[in-house]
Amino acid sequence: MADEGEEKNLRLMARWRQTGRVLVEALPFILKYDQKTIVVKYGGNAMTGSGGTDDFSQDIVLMKQTGIDPVVVHGGGPQIGAMLKKLDIQSRFIDGLRVTDEAAVEVVEMVLTGSINKHIVTAINAAGGRAVGLSGKDGNMVVARKLALTKTDPVSGKVTVEDLGFVGEPDAINPEILYTMMKSEIIPVIAPIGVGPKGETYNINADTVAGAVAGAVKAERLVLLTDVEGVLDKDKKLIAHLTVSEARALIQDGTISGGMIPKISTAIEAVEAGVNAAVILDGRIPHVLLLELFTEHGAGTLITAG
Repeated sequence: MADEGEEKNLRLMARWRQTGRVLVEALPFILKYDQKTIVVKYGGNAMTGSGGTDDFSQDIVLMKQTGIDPVVVHGGGPQIGAMLKKLDIQSRFIDGLRVTDEAAVEVVEMVLTGSINKHIVTAINAAGGRAVGLSGKDGNMVVARKLALTKTDPVSGKVTVEDLGFVGEPDAINPEILYTMMKSEIIPVIAPIGVGPKGETYNINADTVAGAVAGAVKAERLVLLTDVEGVLDKDKKLIAHLTVSEARALIQDGTISGGMIPKISTAIEAVEAGVNAAVILDGRIPHVLLLELFTEHGAGTLITAG
C-alpha cells in the first residue's frame, strides 16, 4: 500500500511539474499579447466541435484574464438554414451567398441576435467572463450598403448584377462602443447584422464583419475559426504561414479554392487594413485558441504582410 501511495504521489508531482512548464512556456506569449486586441470569428460550423462552446468560452475568458482584449464575431449559417426550413421559407444561394428577402432577413436577425448570440454570451459568462451581446446595429457599429454581386458570362462577356435582397457589406465601422467596452471587463459578442442608411437591416457574412472590425480597431490578430484545419497545399498538407502575396498566388493557381477563397480574401484585406496577422484555425479542436496564441508552433495557417 505504501508503494502504491508513493507511486501516486510521484505521478501527481510529475503532472504538476508539467503544468508548471506549460505556464512558463506560455509566459512570453502572454506578455506579447498584453493589452492587445484580438478579433475572433466563431463560425456556425466551428460550434459543432468536440468541445463546443464550453472550450471556446473558457479560451476567451482566459484571454481576457491574461490582459488580451478579445472581440467575438459569430456566424450561424447552419442554424439559420435549419430555422428557415422549420418555418418553410425556401433558401436560395448564389455563389455561396444566401439570397435574403424581407421574410428571410427577419429570421436571420432573430437567429443571429437572439438564440445564437445569447447562447455564446451565456457560455462566456458561465465560464467566468462578462460578455455582452451586440449586433452591428448597436451604436451604428456596422453601417452597411447593399452587396452588389456581378457575374460575367464566360462566353458572351455580358455582365449581370444579381439581386441578393437584404445582403450587405460593411460601408463604415464605428468602433466607439467597442472601445468603451474593452476599457472595462466586458467582452463584446457581435452578431453580423448591419444597418443601412435608411435603417434597413442587412445580413452580412460574419468573416467580412470580423475582418472589417479587426481593421477598424487595428487588432493585433484576426482569428477565423472554421471547420477545416487551415490552408492545404496540393499534397493536402497544412501550410503554416503565408504572406499576402503568396496567398494571392495560391488563389490564382487554384490551390486555394471554393469556400476558402472568401476567408483568405478577408484575411488579406484585414492585414492590408493594419491588422498585424490573420490566422485560419480549426475551431473543432479543443482549446485551439490557446494552442495558437500561447504556444510556439501555433495551430493553423498564419497570414502576414511579408
